[in-house]
Parts: sequence; structure tokens; C-alpha cells
Amino acid sequence: MMTFPLLSGRDFRPLLLPAVGMALGGLAVVAAYNVAAQVSGDRGIAPVAASSDIEVLGVEVDTTGDTPEEAREEGWREAQRKAWEKAGGPEISDSQLQSLVSAIVVEREQLGPNRYIATLGVIFNRQRAGNLLGRGGAMTRSAPLLVMPITYSAGTATMFEQRNAWQRAWAEYQAGASRIDYVRPSGAGGQSLLLTAGQTTRRSRYWWRNILDQFGATDVVIPVAKLDYTYPGGPISGRFTARYGPDNRYLDSFTLTARNAEELPQMLTRAVRQMNTVYERALDRGTLRPDPSLTYGEGEIDPALQRLIDLGRQLESYDAEQRRAARAASAARAEAASGAEQGTQAAETPTTPAASVATYSVQFATPDAAAFDGSLSAVRGTPGVRGASVSSTALGGTSVMSVQFAGSNDELAAALSARGFSVQRGAGALSISR
Repeated sequence: MMTFPLLSGRDFRPLLLPAVGMALGGLAVVAAYNVAAQVSGDRGIAPVAASSDIEVLGVEVDTTGDTPEEAREEGWREAQRKAWEKAGGPEISDSQLQSLVSAIVVEREQLGPNRYIATLGVIFNRQRAGNLLGRGGAMTRSAPLLVMPITYSAGTATMFEQRNAWQRAWAEYQAGASRIDYVRPSGAGGQSLLLTAGQTTRRSRYWWRNILDQFGATDVVIPVAKLDYTYPGGPISGRFTARYGPDNRYLDSFTLTARNAEELPQMLTRAVRQMNTVYERALDRGTLRPDPSLTYGEGEIDPALQRLIDLGRQLESYDAEQRRAARAASAARAEAASGAEQGTQAAETPTTPAASVATYSVQFATPDAAAFDGSLSAVRGTPGVRGASVSSTALGGTSVMSVQFAGSNDELAAALSARGFSVQRGAGALSISR
């Protein structure tokens, strides 16, 4: 029979330490892999370079020709004429119009042996065409605004966690002609961890300042797309909502529909242009302006808060005046009592001593400024009260005052009850309410 030596707890330590070290090392490798997996993959879509050229999209053409090339050339010439008319340009020759065109954008096309059907976009050079279209002047632009596009589909909110059609529509949008200065992140690398739908629900200005400083933006716009698929391969309904600011405020919303998944990119492109119109109207109204709480300066104070601050200052000044008056009256009574005592030392009949003045703590409900002022005034007008000063102010809660009263705690409670208060007694303190 084989025997084995018994090992004590101390004997196990050389065996446990390497095992624990290996386990911790394995956890560190798994954590590093998870972080790398969260920021790797096809996430980023780089935005196109912004240009100030004049862009006219959604021009439909249907032309014919002896060859496919001739049909396409005729279609492009017709698209230029339609786009120029749509932009409100004056009547000019085809050769002059050709010199104003910077590029043709093919949104969708079908090319046959002698027919060309397409939906095109035409981009006109602003420097050459701006004067003819009346758009050569300077435009009032917004402050730099960070774009955080959110897609809701199948109950899931997605921003930059993975590539999606809504993010691509914003990345491919030609924003140079817009009066909104969009700052469009690509979503690559660690941006997918920093910019999420959850960030739009945060109200901490510290978090928002850190994010905006990294992208050189002043404020944020949050275009939201909620996509509902009727059935696989069927119509897609999109509900688009324009929001802005660190408090995720609502601006406007609209609905668009695509007949199938193939038309989804075109629907989202139209939605981006319509969303830009919403933001430009908000800029004209003065709504889309940087939130002052996002700046490191003093900023603006809400008028309601300023009124409360002014009221608090008035109450503090009133309390100081009351305390000075109470001290002056107390000194006058002490001097009068001293003179009376000296004049009646030989009198055989003693006088009735005056009631001593004691200080009591009184709690009172202050749901608003009016209740605060009313309770304080009523207590100060109670018979026997020599003074009342506020020691703690809590509008919307319970405030505390110190009351100087000539009498006992029970007598003060009875006097306050006579003033219409509901009084609850405590050890050296009272709680009153209306």
C-alpha cells in the first residue's frame, strides 16, 4: 500500500501562486481581446470632403440614342438642363451650361442598346454659377455642430457600433452648401466606444465638453432614424426626428417610405437633405444656437433662477435689519429695566419679573417662494415673538428658522396655533405647516 504525505496550508502556497498568476494573466488576455474586438472591424465610414458647390439631386431622365454611349450623353445633357431649371437659373446655351457643371452624380441608371434611364445629380461650380443663380453672397453659418446619427431598427439603437445605412447617408452628404457647419465623425477606432446612443441621454456637461473638445465642436445635433420593415423585401417606413443639444431637445419630425431595401439608400439621402432643411430653419429662428452651459465661461442664468437668487438676497437683507432692530430693542429694554430697578430698591412691594426670551428652532414647509415669505411673516407677527431669522432655506422642501420668543416652548406652540399653523412639538424644536 502506498502512502502520501499530508500537506499543510503553508505547503500549498507554492502550488497556488503560479495557478493564480496564470488565471489572472488569462483574464487580462481575454479583456484585451474584448476591447480590441469592440473597436476593430468595419465600423468607420469616412465623410466626403465638403464642397461649397451647388448640388441638385434626384433628376430623372429617359433618353434614346443610336448607341448606348449616345443615349447616356443625351441623358446627361438633359439632366443638366433640368437641374439648371430646378435651381432657378436663367436661360443659357448648352455650351455655357456645360462650362458651369463640375460633376454628374449617378444615383441610379439602366443602360440598354439604345435607351438610357437614370436618376442623376448635377453639381454646379458655385464660383461660376453663383452669380447667375443669385447665390454668390456670403451665408450666415452655424457654429460647429457634432453629428451623432442614431438608427432604431428591430428595437436596437445603433450609432457607430457597426456600419449602417443612416451613418453612410450622413457621411456621403455634401454639406458644403449647407449653412450648418456639420462635424461628422467617421466612427472608426475608439469613436465607436465614445459616441453611442447612450451618450445622448446623459446630461453631464463635463462629459459633453470632453467629447466636443475632441472633435472641435461647440454643440451637438442628433438626427434619429426609426426604420420599420413591413416584411422581408417589402416596404420600409422611416420616422425621422431632428434633435439637438446636450439635453436632446426635439425640433421636428417627418416620415418617408421606401418600397423595398434597394430604395432604402435613396430614402435616407432624401431624409438627410430634409433634416438639413429643418436645422437651417431652426438656425433662422435662433433656436439652433450653442448651449451656454457647454462653455467654460459664466454663461447665462435662467430668469426663474435669477428671481429666486434675488428673493434670497432680499430675505437675507430683511433678516439682518430685523436682527439689528431686535438687538436695539433688547438693549433699550435692558436699560429701562436697570433704571426701574434702581428707582424701586426701597419699595416694599416687588414687581413681577418679565418673561425671559429664549431661542427656539422652528421647521416650516416651503413648497415655493410665496409660502416661504408668508410663513416667515406670520411667525414674526406672532405675539411674544421678539425676532425670527432663517438658518436654512430649502425651496420645495422644509426650511428652518430661529425664533426668539418671550416664553416657553409650549407657549410658543400655542401662539403659533392661534396664528393658524398646525404645530408638532419636539425636544426644543417645533414643526409648523399650513
